[in-house]
Amino acid sequence: MNRQPFETPPRTWQPRMKPWLVRLWRPLINRDLTKNQRIIELDIGGIEHVQNALRGGAGVLVTPNHSFHYDSYVLIEAAHRVGTPFHFLTAWQVFAMSKWHEQLMLQWHGCFSINREAADLAAFKTAVEILKSKPEPLVIFPEGDIYHNNDRVTPFRDGAAAIAMSAAKKAERPVVCIPCALKCFYLDDPTPQLNELMTRLEEAIHWRARPELPLPERIYRFAEGMLVLKELEHLGQPQAGPVKGRAQTLTEAVLSRLEARHKVPNKGGIIPERVKEVRRAVIKAMEQDGQPQTPSAGTKSGPGPMSDERKQQLAADMEDLFFIIQMFSYPGDYVASAPRSNAWPRRSTKPRKTCSKPPIRRSAARAAPSSGSASQCQCRKSAELVHRSNNGRICLNPACRLCSTKSTPVIPPLNIKRRDAKTRRRREEFL
Repeated sequence: MNRQPFETPPRTWQPRMKPWLVRLWRPLINRDLTKNQRIIELDIGGIEHVQNALRGGAGVLVTPNHSFHYDSYVLIEAAHRVGTPFHFLTAWQVFAMSKWHEQLMLQWHGCFSINREAADLAAFKTAVEILKSKPEPLVIFPEGDIYHNNDRVTPFRDGAAAIAMSAAKKAERPVVCIPCALKCFYLDDPTPQLNELMTRLEEAIHWRARPELPLPERIYRFAEGMLVLKELEHLGQPQAGPVKGRAQTLTEAVLSRLEARHKVPNKGGIIPERVKEVRRAVIKAMEQDGQPQTPSAGTKSGPGPMSDERKQQLAADMEDLFFIIQMFSYPGDYVASAPRSNAWPRRSTKPRKTCSKPPIRRSAARAAPSSGSASQCQCRKSAELVHRSNNGRICLNPACRLCSTKSTPVIPPLNIKRRDAKTRRRREEFL
């Protein structure tokens, strides 16, 4: 998780799609993937399903998982192979942290901004309009943020489903949702580099390096040491038990305290939704600094400038919310449930920005979209995201596994794969 500014956006950024420019920039985007992200090759299959939906006149919503910062670049290349550029719903912070010419480039590539901390009606209407009438597909990451779980998908937010349902009701053409899975693989075994990284991390906190231990055990030892420090900070004493349960207990304790402090009711949603509600309250409090409220009848005027102590408290609350999302992004049983080298790097590189340099990595990815109509499930009135039920149909209710809703059968998976140039060269020499 990267730190981002959280406040009321200074402005909105609308899409200004220029297909000819997207085609012109294709070599530069792919060069950045190869040079900076070490993505050597993309093997994309199943694009005919997207092409068939577009030829049928449908509005297409693509909903990928979001595990890496360069997922959009991968989808831009997929769009080139589909034959039409994609629109992207993008957090406003991406625009705000970019230079003016980078902002223009984002807009020319079909990106438009959304304020994830509020009900952004402008972004909602733009997304619905694209699905209603635009010839290009729309990409929305339904997880709502980047969670570094290469082998898992975190719970979806409601936004993508709400946009799809609204567009399906208003459009004169069908709206098709195509889930897309992106995954990276290390084609060269990264274990030696990861062991070196763990040695640097252990030495950074004045531990004796333990290279003789298995890598997963070293990762968990280090994670437990960091967890103990946060437990002492927030709970006053370390807890006992497995890392996953302790992390959940710590997260709940910190988040409940923040909800009580800012008078935000706990509606029982997923952690990111609860964090969003508290963050919205903190942002509102921070932006009221120095803005006295209009007094009502029989009351005194509102507060004046905020005290330094209050500002520090709000800043600390924002730090705690960032910490909660970090805890959510790194589940405590990830390495144990998938003990292989492709899962380890996402866990062991978590503290690298403050403790050490990142390991050299060579990545690969797979994607598996499937398609279905955006019709609402008959067993539940509320709109949820499309998923595959056991009877092979598309259901909008994640709690329903045997729904009889009439819908389009699931399309066979699409495959994406990246190969290391060195591995490919050796194979060619062998042949």
